[in-house]
Amino acid sequence: MQYRTLGRTGVQVSTLALGAMNFGAIGRTTQDEATAIVDAALAGGINVIDTADAYSAGESEKMVGKAIAGRRDDIVLATKAVLPMSDARNHQGASRRWLVTELDDSLRRLGVDHVDLYQIHRWDPKTSDEETLSALTDLQRAGKIRYFGSSTFPAYRIVQAQWAAREHHLSRYVTEQPGYSILQRGIETHVLPVTEEYGMGVLAWSPLASGWLSGAIREGREITTNRSAVLPQRFDLTRPGNRARLEAVERLAKVADQAGLSLIQLALGFVVAHPGVTSAIIGPRTLAHLESQLAAADTVLPADVLDAIDEIVAPGTDLAPEEKYDTPPALLDASLRRR
Repeated sequence: MQYRTLGRTGVQVSTLALGAMNFGAIGRTTQDEATAIVDAALAGGINVIDTADAYSAGESEKMVGKAIAGRRDDIVLATKAVLPMSDARNHQGASRRWLVTELDDSLRRLGVDHVDLYQIHRWDPKTSDEETLSALTDLQRAGKIRYFGSSTFPAYRIVQAQWAAREHHLSRYVTEQPGYSILQRGIETHVLPVTEEYGMGVLAWSPLASGWLSGAIREGREITTNRSAVLPQRFDLTRPGNRARLEAVERLAKVADQAGLSLIQLALGFVVAHPGVTSAIIGPRTLAHLESQLAAADTVLPADVLDAIDEIVAPGTDLAPEEKYDTPPALLDASLRRR
């Protein structure tokens, strides 16, 4: 396993982080399975576990808490808030009222007295940066969080939050968690240059592109992944965008074969090769998935392999732009771009 400094915090983190989204109902993972995955991840050198309150309505946090009991100090523990936790009007968002309440709920579910990294899961356009950063700064001073970060923020919102922290003399986001893979390279255009400018750590989610780069999705093979059952439209090969992804996967598989690598090693090696990326978050649903992904822990892609990837998917290109979560609201709602 390789280790890097998380932004400018001084904290050393593994280049592969364990994502716990599949723990619980989402991935149909039991507590025993989740604990076995955590055990194997820690044994393999991973020291970062990332979860969120909204993953299976808090179930993921509970399972992570049970799995790490007795060894909390060896783990850089991260969770997130903002997404709805119920139908109640104020059980979501980035307001002080909700973050103070929900952090206590997350700590209770995790069975800990603090988290190392507390992340704003999505930008909340209804809440000012000052409101959110002020609440996070107070929670940090109270010792309930060590650092805080953003997740899937558009580049201009990352910049705005940095300026708001400076303007109001508040602590700032020290990390960003964007989606990034060979098939979704859009953050190379705006987000990564901004995070590098501000010295932020970057924890990249979906480095296997929701399973497209796992080796399970190939030409002539029935798609039976867990994600395809949940989001079938993203794997419908009658759609032109999905055909383009499959064609890219077939070409990438040849590059991996020629380099003596698995497709997973190629995909994860690509993500952590970018100088702006600290860690790639893997989200195994089974122990076998984790083992295949841990095989990429020491993968370093040479320049000729990275060049071959660039020829297949050009830098800064998203093959599925409609699946991004950081699109400015005005591009999605026509009323916001008309007087």
